[in-house]
Amino acid sequence: MGKNAEYEDEEMTVELELEDGAVVTCAIITILEVESKDYIVLLPLDEDGENEDGEVWFYGYSENPDDPNEEPELRCIEDDDEYEKVADAFDEYLDNCEFDELVDEE
Repeated sequence: MGKNAEYEDEEMTVELELEDGAVVTCAIITILEVESKDYIVLLPLDEDGENEDGEVWFYGYSENPDDPNEEPELRCIEDDDEYEKVADAFDEYLDNCEFDELVDEE
């Protein structure tokens, strides 16, 4: 029990192995559904857990419905149109987040 409670406070992160074999820790910003497919939005972090340039990465995302403990699968988005749709959905997500924050402050 104790272990999980601590884990809740931390940002959810995922380790991503790049094509050159380097491993990057990324914070999971959100999972978006676009045209009934799931996509994950990742914020790559440096050794200090920071992200200086604000660049985010989009990946296709799929979980095994039969085994929730299995690592989700990430796939590169090869298609430009598909990438654009996900980027647009993320912009919308950001707008909604900012909107929520504005509403909360009142």
